Amino acid sequence: MGSEDVLAPGVPSHTAALAGAAPRAAETWLRIVQVHDRITHRVDSALHREHGLSLTGFEALRRIADAPGERATMGEVAEALGLSRAGVTSTVGRLVAQGLVVRERRPGDRRLLHARLTDAGRERVRAAASTHDELVARLLTLLGDDAAVVTDALARVSAATRVRR
Repeated sequence: MGSEDVLAPGVPSHTAALAGAAPRAAETWLRIVQVHDRITHRVDSALHREHGLSLTGFEALRRIADAPGERATMGEVAEALGLSRAGVTSTVGRLVAQGLVVRERRPGDRRLLHARLTDAGRERVRAAASTHDELVARLLTLLGDDAAVVTDALARVSAATRVRR
């Protein structure tokens, strides 16, 4: 073995022997699930504690706030959040009960039910967005210089697995 084969005593010279250098699919999957679960739990807890909102409720409010006229159909919210129609109906129902959203039908198109942000909803989503975005950004700083690579890789997987309706 030549001197170029040993980086230091006990340290393998081939990157495949280093933990994480060539992870198995099962390990990658486990890490994705763990990170998602842990970040989701931390952010959900902070939003409940500071704003009286679940993470799902916050995400629904944000999607409605970002929609044209601060109004979105139940289907649009469901698609944006990856929820079933029943799941989004339940989430929006809780937001209506809190006075953050109203359900309405648009004149001329009585078929589609829309969720529209109220003044209270606009204020709540603005305040909660600050908490959400700061906490997520702080947690994701741990990606360091790998953030762009990880984001790109996850975007490719997401695009490839998107459900076509």
